[in-house]
Amino acid sequence: MVNNYKNIVVAIDFSEQSIKAFERAVEIAKNNGATLQLVNVIDTKSFGSIAAYDLKYADQLKRDRTEKIEELKKKAQSLGVENVETKVESGSPKEILTQLLDTQLIICGATGVNQVEKMIIGSVAERIVRLAKCDVLIVR
Repeated sequence: MVNNYKNIVVAIDFSEQSIKAFERAVEIAKNNGATLQLVNVIDTKSFGSIAAYDLKYADQLKRDRTEKIEELKKKAQSLGVENVETKVESGSPKEILTQLLDTQLIICGATGVNQVEKMIIGSVAERIVRLAKCDVLIVR
């Protein structure tokens, strides 16, 4: 059975795998006439303790990521996806990506930028597969 997805989320961390996921998401969104949400999550636990957390750094990081994700939005639109939304959030990628409302499909890369975390506590992709309430596509 083939689903007709209307709201697709793609996890973007700007790694090579997430760009492949983006490309696949564009293709699926076009074929389904779906809204494509490009979501980047700034993993705040990577900042360390609250005392070491520099708000200036976080603000700059959010601006940089917003710029990059807007470039991907323009690319998706130029490739024929009519409805593209962007979101840059702070927090846990695993939690934020699995709690987005009205999502019918989450697409993410098999690995991301944080290889150390993958060895210690498991990958974001693995957690999305376990926790998502919708279909998940892992792209290699």
